[in-house]
Amino acid sequence: MITAKLPIRLSAGALARLAAVALLFAAAIAAIAWPGVAHAATIVIVNQNAPGVGFNDPTPAQPVGGNPGTTLGEQRLIAFQHAADTWGATLDSDIPIRIDAAFEPLSCNATSAVLGAAGATEVWANFPAAPRTNTWYPAALAAKLAGEDLTEPGDAHIVATFNSQLGLTPTCVPGLTFYLGLDNNAGAQIDLVAVLLHEIAHGLGFQSFTDDETGLTLLGRPSIWDHYLLDNRSNRTWAQMTSSQRAASARAWRGLSWNGANVTAAVPGALGPLPVLSISGGAAGAAFGRYAVGVAAFGTPLGTTAFRGEVMPVVDQANGNGLACTTLSAANAQTVRGKVALVDRGACDYAVKARNVQAAGATGMILADSVAGEVAGMPGEAPDVTIPSVRITRADGLRLKTALQTRSRTMSGVMARMSIDPERLAGADDQRRMLMYSPTVNAPGSSVSHYTTEASPNQLMEPSINADLSHEIAPPRDLTLPLLLDIGW
Repeated sequence: MITAKLPIRLSAGALARLAAVALLFAAAIAAIAWPGVAHAATIVIVNQNAPGVGFNDPTPAQPVGGNPGTTLGEQRLIAFQHAADTWGATLDSDIPIRIDAAFEPLSCNATSAVLGAAGATEVWANFPAAPRTNTWYPAALAAKLAGEDLTEPGDAHIVATFNSQLGLTPTCVPGLTFYLGLDNNAGAQIDLVAVLLHEIAHGLGFQSFTDDETGLTLLGRPSIWDHYLLDNRSNRTWAQMTSSQRAASARAWRGLSWNGANVTAAVPGALGPLPVLSISGGAAGAAFGRYAVGVAAFGTPLGTTAFRGEVMPVVDQANGNGLACTTLSAANAQTVRGKVALVDRGACDYAVKARNVQAAGATGMILADSVAGEVAGMPGEAPDVTIPSVRITRADGLRLKTALQTRSRTMSGVMARMSIDPERLAGADDQRRMLMYSPTVNAPGSSVSHYTTEASPNQLMEPSINADLSHEIAPPRDLTLPLLLDIGW
């Protein structure tokens, strides 16, 4: 007998609050072998668009990347079904999973856009065969575990909405469109299949139903997610903590880990060694020490043999910043020649900055973030860039700039050492458990219900879609499926 049910009909705002990510833009696979999964689930896409729009948009389109559709709407639906079939071939459930799906205008401006949002339509507790009592499970997982569909006949288990305007209007990032091919060859465009795989995972249960800002549980009950979300400083799960303790841990950078056996077992094979930047030298002062960094998808990768160089800044802005978005002036070129160039984020792609400082003779690049936050990588394609590049936080960038204020025109006395730490993993805590996304400033819809942005290689379930994703959802490359197995799939 069902003793607890909470249907959640999700508005756009509720989607974000319930951690069904609203992604900001920043190889088709076969069934994946993974122990204990029978590879049998049917996922049904229920087209919610009216005639002439979204999935029914009649705009002619040329087949692309294995997608044979001949209209924009048809190609969108084929890509969606492809992503759904990928998940269906990987999961095990006797209950068909229904997704109410639509392409609709979402938040946009000329430089950024919401790509999409998705999440469970209902959560259930104390249903037949529930592994944990008084614990919320998303609708599709609850049905699988109960062996019966708990929703009303015909109701969806997941709701998903994606941006129909991306790149197609002057007010929605003109020129940046969804790539509708199935072949993982998006280039500079946004890979729709990757976005769909990410969002479907949220609807399947890659989300907490506990408020990530206040720490309040839903109607006084934890979600299954909370039993595996671990505050790695106190060694207590969210299910064991108070609301205020949960709220604090959600804003503790590197303070939240996933404590599920499947993810932990797969972490060493999925993540690479931790990249590090060390700053030293007689002039380093308060900047002396070891820095957390994100790495570039281009240029020479960091290795166990350290790359060393003296740091010098690019200054091409009136406020003292250096954007390096155009060919460096003679004065800046003289400053960074043979040095590690310090530049600021903003105004152009990361690869453009690296290409310009390399052309000026720099041997490496350190990019300081322009906004507060935690470290993240630098996506981009630049086969002609060979110098190593790392990204540091805004706070660390300010520390480094302070140390460089006493430099001469050609020397600073501040030395950089870039390398990897083979004893630690990029995106894992000291016990090699996967870190979750817990920025010091809460990001509604992103905090807690994603993996850390420090993961390398990038993971599908980070809070933004990265260009180097491979459509994989399982080990050895990706850690999405192991988490779903941990919560009951």
